[in-house]
Amino acid sequence: MSSTGGGGSTKGGRGKPKASKSVSRSQKAGLQFPVGRIARFLKAGKYAERVGAGAPVYLSAVLEYLAAEVLELAGNAARDNKKNRIVPRHIQLAVRNDEELSKLLGSVTIANGGVLPNIHQTLLPKKVGKGKGEIGSASQEF
Repeated sequence: MSSTGGGGSTKGGRGKPKASKSVSRSQKAGLQFPVGRIARFLKAGKYAERVGAGAPVYLSAVLEYLAAEVLELAGNAARDNKKNRIVPRHIQLAVRNDEELSKLLGSVTIANGGVLPNIHQTLLPKKVGKGKGEIGSASQEF
């Protein structure tokens, strides 16, 4: 009945409706990690006197990328072991088999992660098949 036109959801008819749904900074940036919480931590941590508007967005994006990378590799490790659930062992295998992540987390201990399966070459049994002549000649070289 009102001749204000437009959508009709506004009562006064001017400007945006006051009950509009708030959009988080994470949604604006297209991220899953919380931009607002990271901004709060940056301010409370006293890393600097002031924190720019783009800093928490960038840091959230970097942290989300790293988490996605580790989860992707750990999920692959879990699937290789025929498991549906990622356990610390899978995270350990994922991180230590990836060169860059292993360098990043070089001094990090993952609880219940174990170690990479590795048997030194000299501990493995010698192959017997070609003949004893080669084994004798190999020992003569030393």
